[in-house]
Amino acid sequence: MANADCGVIRRLIMATGHSLNGLRAGWRTQPPLRYEFYVLLIALPVAWFLSNEAVERALMMGSCLLVVVVELMNSAIEAAVDRIGPERHELSGRAKDLASAAVLFSIVLAVTVWATLLMGRWH
Repeated sequence: MANADCGVIRRLIMATGHSLNGLRAGWRTQPPLRYEFYVLLIALPVAWFLSNEAVERALMMGSCLLVVVVELMNSAIEAAVDRIGPERHELSGRAKDLASAAVLFSIVLAVTVWATLLMGRWH
């Protein structure tokens, strides 16, 4: 194997380790992330069995995975803001509120996707 290939593989392994560290940290410190993972553990198999269409499955599963992705980004923003200092600042509060709003809208999106696809079956 060429040196360049070894470097790429090494970076991939390192990046995977950082990602797993982030997941562990999120799991330990963020109760909402744990709740969303629990929902995900139920929603993914339910989506698989409720739909025979690949696109429907992808939409249902992807919308749930997106909630977790946005929650991870929210947690990262909160950690960065908290690192700056404990004192209240308008911009810090705004950053946290905006990230929280992103989580809310990702949940609304997931509920909308599921409701639209499931209600379409009964019409």
